[in-house]
Amino acid sequence: MTDRHPRRGISIMRRRLLNAILPAALAVGAVSFGGPVGAQARPPRVKVTTELGDFVVEVYPDRAPTSANNFLAYVDKGLLDGQSVYRIVTMANQPASTQHKIEVIQFGWRGAEGQEPPLPRIAHETTDVIGLKHLDGTLSMARLATGTASAAFFICVGDQPSLDFGGGRHPDGQGFAAFGKVVEGMDVVRRIHATRAEPADRLARPIPISKAARLPV
Repeated sequence: MTDRHPRRGISIMRRRLLNAILPAALAVGAVSFGGPVGAQARPPRVKVTTELGDFVVEVYPDRAPTSANNFLAYVDKGLLDGQSVYRIVTMANQPASTQHKIEVIQFGWRGAEGQEPPLPRIAHETTDVIGLKHLDGTLSMARLATGTASAAFFICVGDQPSLDFGGGRHPDGQGFAAFGKVVEGMDVVRRIHATRAEPADRLARPIPISKAARLPV
């Protein structure tokens, strides 16, 4: 029997073909864009290997893009390998007159005296905008004036609200730029912090960092 409506027959064939191809195309698209529909990629994680053990930090480029991506650039370029934890701030090694005392460990890239950091300095991201606070284990940017942050990072030991926007630790009231947190090895961070026995916060013998590398997602 012949089809008296050839165009309608072609349309039916096209519809059947699309119905067969579409599910496969959608599946390929889901894989191409990072997995099944609805799945969310885990935030980037970085393992930091020190002389006293390893710790893992998770960073949030979606919330603090400038600070998080700056840190990841230092990691990906290998600029933190062979560096150190060079500053440990405790309640005991701050002047008695310090109104807003904090407890942190600080690490990062350090060059020769007066040498500029290898990557550009970055704009300041305030905690009231990004919504991250300086809680126990928070990873943040060290800075002097706003816009001077670059290669120095610190981790809070205990909650440090004076480091948030509006806090009194920095006289300009802008606080510091939190962008991540320790998710593994906080005991190592505390072990590092507990080594501080000198009266000053700068270490005469910095604690070596052999490697800082991203972990697989």
